[in-house]
Amino acid sequence: MNILNSNSKNFDRILDKLLLKRKNKIQSGQISVSDIIRDVKKNGDKALIKYEKRFNKNSRIFPSTKQISNSIASLEKEVKRAIDIAYNRIYKFHSLQKFKNISYKDILGNKLEYKYLPVESVAIYVPGSTASYPSSVLMNAIPALVAGVKRIVMINPGPKGKQNSAVLYAARKCKIKEIYSIGGPSAIAAVAYGTKKIKKVNKIVGPGNAYVAAAKKEVFGDVGIEGMTAGPSEITIVCDKFSNPEWVASDLVGQAEHDSLAQCILISKDIRFIEKVKIEIFKQLKKIPRNFIAKKSLINNGILIHISSDKKIIDLINKIAPEHLELNVKNYKSLVKKINNAGSICLGKYAVMAMTDYNVGSNHVLPTNGSAKYSSGLSVNEFYKRISYINLSKKGIESLGPSVITLANYEGLAGHAYSVKKRIRRK
Repeated sequence: MNILNSNSKNFDRILDKLLLKRKNKIQSGQISVSDIIRDVKKNGDKALIKYEKRFNKNSRIFPSTKQISNSIASLEKEVKRAIDIAYNRIYKFHSLQKFKNISYKDILGNKLEYKYLPVESVAIYVPGSTASYPSSVLMNAIPALVAGVKRIVMINPGPKGKQNSAVLYAARKCKIKEIYSIGGPSAIAAVAYGTKKIKKVNKIVGPGNAYVAAAKKEVFGDVGIEGMTAGPSEITIVCDKFSNPEWVASDLVGQAEHDSLAQCILISKDIRFIEKVKIEIFKQLKKIPRNFIAKKSLINNGILIHISSDKKIIDLINKIAPEHLELNVKNYKSLVKKINNAGSICLGKYAVMAMTDYNVGSNHVLPTNGSAKYSSGLSVNEFYKRISYINLSKKGIESLGPSVITLANYEGLAGHAYSVKKRIRRK
């Protein structure tokens, strides 16, 4: 892992090149995704099963209620309790995000309303081919539950169709009745367009690898997706001489183990601290089961940055727009005021990203690949539609109509002007 110096003449060019290199790798998956989506759209269940057999060695894509119950029964009580704690905290925090309908009546007797209605059906994608994430079930399903979505479908791949018992328990906790053991672009296509055995949904949410993210973009427009890019994970950590190098190294390794395309960035004004973390990272890599994935991620996408000032730190963070940001520094209060682009921000040495992935209460489905510049993490808002209701009085159209006619004629839309004029009382 190379250390970049912000005072170097080529710093911006080198950093842009590293960020673009990863972005191009993520986007490269779109070539093969289109063919799979077209196949499933045309051939339905037959194509879906074909891809499941090819990629997951799975021919059991519709697990029975008995299979699900037996799997849940085998789950350790301690894991169930941990899921219960996370469920309660996430539900509580997201229940505070509910919106109030707006009703307004003006002096002319016109009534305007703005109502929030839940999306009717949603599919949540829960990764499961290389690792299983019950936490992702909770993070995706709970906001939908709070919003009042009636039909929640879970698509979750499993090797040979065997789904993780904790994932299934979390799904039951979230009252999910439709569960399919499918994954990848073919699963996205199945719920987007429907098959004989799977009814299509209105919206698809949830994190996934580069291929899943590409598939969601491909079907967008036929179905809704989150208003962000939820692709391979990212973390940026800002540290100072008071930070603990062992702790910081563990945060970077923990993020890197998600995916070989995950990106970990360390920023500090203290070069000696960066060197300590660099050494500690490779010590800790030896201790985790997913060390091959984490090592590949850190070597290919990891960036260590020695920087000279707080202003440059702030500018750099807003440029990167990381999914996760940890301000592991004493003066985080002065920094955070000027940071506008990040999915979530952990403040202080104890606020570790790994906690936010599980039971703090905030959502871990967050914007990646720079999309935090214009979008936010998953929330209850993602599962609402908003409709305006307009009731005009006779006095209202007669008072406001003439100015509408003027504007419509100015824009060359005589039909608009005429439809208003027809309703105004002749004088």
